[in-house]
Amino acid sequence: MTDLYVGLGSNLGDRESLLRRAVEILTERIGELKSLSAFYETAPWGFRSVHPFLNAVAVFRTDKSHEELLRITQQTERELGRRQKSTAGGYADRTIDLDLLLYGRLVADFVFDWPKAEGGKVSLSLPHPLMHERRFVMEPLAEVAPDVLHPVLGKSFREILDALPVGD
Repeated sequence: MTDLYVGLGSNLGDRESLLRRAVEILTERIGELKSLSAFYETAPWGFRSVHPFLNAVAVFRTDKSHEELLRITQQTERELGRRQKSTAGGYADRTIDLDLLLYGRLVADFVFDWPKAEGGKVSLSLPHPLMHERRFVMEPLAEVAPDVLHPVLGKSFREILDALPVGD
């Protein structure tokens, strides 16, 4: 069994209900929910919008592979109304966003052949390559796992959060 950290976000619709429903679905499909952070309201990151986000982090115990987990999170996004993925930094408003942040201490980049995906390929980097730059990820992550070390940076989530500028 492995600890999986998932970032959740929503800035369209009933944000809290969407986040709670996503956690319910993921618990059914992934495994035991170990911890769920509070919900944090934040400004959009990487694009302009009048719709603020609600963000959280959930921690699950799972025996699923990283590829299975990516399929499950992307299917859950579609079921909850997400119509397109962000590509090449092109972020937009969305009903739900589920990011695999950390899978145990795994450090790896993957490319999967998924025929139905755009270009027939899907990539996954673990840990999430931008998580340590995003306060909206690190704040709930430091709440649920303050002493866990980032497997690349070697710093605790609390230390990473404390080093981020306020307001980011």
